Amino acid sequence: MGNVEKRQLFIAFVMIIIFVSPLFILGEDAHIRVHDNLDSNLAWYKVLANSGQLFGSVDATIPQIINGLPRYAFGSEWTGIVLLHALFQTMTAYAISQTITRVFAFIGMYLLLKDFFIKDKKAHLITVGVALTFALTPFWPSGMLSTLGHPLALWAFLKIRQGKDTWKEWVTICLLPFYSSIVLGFFFFLVAIFIFWLVDAIRKKQLNGRFLFSIILMGVIYLLVEYRLVYATLFSDEVSHRVEFISSRHELLRSLRLSLKNFVFGHTHVMTNHTIVILPILLLVIGLIILRKQWRQEKLILFLFILNYALSLWYALWFNVMWIPLKEKIELLTTFNFARFHFLRPLIIYLSFGLSLYYLWRTGWRKIVYIAIIGQIIVLIPFNEEIHYRVIHHMPSFREFYATELFQEIKEYIGRPQSEYRVVSIGLHPAISQYNGFYTLDTYSNFYPLRYKYQFREIIANELEKNKKLRIYFDEWGSRCYVFVDELGKKYDFRKKSKRVIQHLDMNTDALYEMGGRYIFSSLPIENAHENNLIFEKSFEHPESAWKVYLYRVMLQNTS
Repeated sequence: MGNVEKRQLFIAFVMIIIFVSPLFILGEDAHIRVHDNLDSNLAWYKVLANSGQLFGSVDATIPQIINGLPRYAFGSEWTGIVLLHALFQTMTAYAISQTITRVFAFIGMYLLLKDFFIKDKKAHLITVGVALTFALTPFWPSGMLSTLGHPLALWAFLKIRQGKDTWKEWVTICLLPFYSSIVLGFFFFLVAIFIFWLVDAIRKKQLNGRFLFSIILMGVIYLLVEYRLVYATLFSDEVSHRVEFISSRHELLRSLRLSLKNFVFGHTHVMTNHTIVILPILLLVIGLIILRKQWRQEKLILFLFILNYALSLWYALWFNVMWIPLKEKIELLTTFNFARFHFLRPLIIYLSFGLSLYYLWRTGWRKIVYIAIIGQIIVLIPFNEEIHYRVIHHMPSFREFYATELFQEIKEYIGRPQSEYRVVSIGLHPAISQYNGFYTLDTYSNFYPLRYKYQFREIIANELEKNKKLRIYFDEWGSRCYVFVDELGKKYDFRKKSKRVIQHLDMNTDALYEMGGRYIFSSLPIENAHENNLIFEKSFEHPESAWKVYLYRVMLQNTS
């Protein structure tokens, strides 16, 4: 490794540190993703850490949520991010996790490109530059290395396949399952690697048992780490709300449009930000290869490009009506999201980016290589969480979102142990109440009992009848077990500057009371509260809160 490459590596690591530094510097005043993050996972980790059930039995429950959410809904205690949140305060754990993921994403892509795909040592700018851009992508935080760990895993598997493995590759295979999720990325990766091994074995007429063993080993470790999920799937008698998922609604034309949208723009859980710079580079190189009739020499670039779209097409077709007969007969096709094979696309897109830049480098178009790497870094800068959520989208900070001071005031005002009563929220994510220690009947969960969904539905049945979109959203998905209100739709973010008023609430407060619900936290005033047997208690505001909360007490019918 030359001095120039060392300097480039140093600069890359400095940029990664700068990228994550606002999380450490600002702490709870940092601005981070809300969707599938602040509104869910971060609160779940805190609830689990405070429950005393981190290492609870497989059939344990967490009473703070829905009168007893199964422990297996929170994930395994052997997953690194769960342990981080058990050991550190939420934002400290979050910052450490972001750093770990980005550093190992960089290392993985760098090693993969350098050892297998970019042989010219003088082209180190490409290996370092592409690895850096890959590491700066706005990945889904709780996914950890579920997608950004794919290059590192592929590097280890390819080394083992060649018989050039050392202890490093085997340690990589064994440790990645502790900082990633099999259902959020690595199941699909392992299926792809197994297919690769199978094709390899057929073509070479040689099994390569060492390679196959490494794949099986990683799969077994995942099953051991995710033993709670295995128990819930295979041995639990509890029927999950997931059995009612209805996702196959699209006709063919809509599926084709969705495939193109996914191919060009990506997906929120695996954001690649490839549209502006990377995609034009790929199209340019594909065009040059075709014009120069180099498809034999550059078949890998062509294959990856076709595979890239094929995964987008698979993603889109998973929601097509053609699956309805099979999904009605095979429960696994309903409860497990096989569309997530498109989670392989970050690896494929950035590997294609590296190969395409290497092609341009070899053909003398080096200025375009420099411009593309710098351009992609510039594209990614606005997706730094502090810039993206504070400057561009004006979202609340971590402190403002969870509003601990305000909810402490509410807790003191109620003046009873939080375990003695249940609450629900309107115009607010239930995760906020959960983070602040309140026991909630509403929740956002990927895995909760179907019987509870039916029970909770009685509370909001009248509101669902008024709004078809909400009814389909709850009945045919239902992971957001929220108090939906027709007037508000699917919006759960009404901050204290909002002038909205709920005028026509129609809630079954008898059902709410029977389930233990005693208070409603609403971010908007309810004009017809009395008609719903609700007594307005007090409104709460705090300078460090994004919300103004109206506290309503639930009364039994004919009780004043």
